Amino acid sequence: MLVIIQRVSECAVVADGNLTADRKGPGLLVLLGVAKDDSEHDADLLAEKVSKLRIFSDETGKMNLSVLDMEGYAVVVSNFTLCGSYRRGNRPDFMNSADPETAERLYGYFIGKLGSLGVPVSTGVFGADMKISMTADGPVTMQLDSEVLKAKRK
Repeated sequence: MLVIIQRVSECAVVADGNLTADRKGPGLLVLLGVAKDDSEHDADLLAEKVSKLRIFSDETGKMNLSVLDMEGYAVVVSNFTLCGSYRRGNRPDFMNSADPETAERLYGYFIGKLGSLGVPVSTGVFGADMKISMTADGPVTMQLDSEVLKAKRK
């Protein structure tokens, strides 16, 4: 499971023409890609990390605060293209992406887990055509991979 997080000062999502998220203040845009071998364990690891990752500045300007410390939010959007392979040719393939049923289930699970950790969550709509607008803060952007987190814990 892959996540791209972007620290934002505002974020909105329009899915199939309908506004589904509109948040102001410090928060995170979370793009979530579910790979075919991912499980609830992957979602748990990433939700824990996203909720506690200290990427917001404290009063001295050091990145020392989490989204929880900031009483911020997360806007979570499904993004199967994160699992795309660009090894061969110029058109990516998405053979490593989870099937839609599994991906939607794990997307929902991740949202629930992040919310249960105390992060207010807004979302896009799984599988919809979405337009995302945000104001990047920093910019601070990070890629998180559940495989890296699993390897760390061995």
